[in-house]
Amino acid sequence: AGDGSFLAAYAKDHPELNFLGVERLLGRLRKIERKSRRNHLGNVRLIRIEAAYLTQFLLPAGSVAAVHIYFPDPWPKRRHWKNRLVTPEFTELLRRALQPEGIVYLRTDNEDYFKQMLASFKENPKFGEVETPSELSAFITDFERNFKLRGIPTLRAAYRKQS
Repeated sequence: AGDGSFLAAYAKDHPELNFLGVERLLGRLRKIERKSRRNHLGNVRLIRIEAAYLTQFLLPAGSVAAVHIYFPDPWPKRRHWKNRLVTPEFTELLRRALQPEGIVYLRTDNEDYFKQMLASFKENPKFGEVETPSELSAFITDFERNFKLRGIPTLRAAYRKQS
């Protein structure tokens, strides 16, 4: 969930939707909680947990309309790639958690990881690539803001669960 910039702005703009911010760092969760309270966001809940564990063991099947995975740790060293979140196995966990026609939105600045993300979803025939809505792209994360200031482009993709 980063510092919650995207989550707070998007939740404020969409009060009809419920949001679950997933973060493993307590300091970040506290910051997001303060933002949520300050903005009176009754549609935001937070959980301190690893995203893969949450997806595999806690999310009921068919319970999620959309998943936003923005700037996950790229684990840039080749020997650490095994720690990356978006893998072919993880796409199957997402498929199970998503509602019919549910969507996964991805953003990163790391070209190698982006290629891996695309390959992971391409490997799963139960997902089809779709366009990221321009309305959604207007909401940026703290990481995205910092990368943009340094001239680093944001790589985006979105995948819809096939019925």
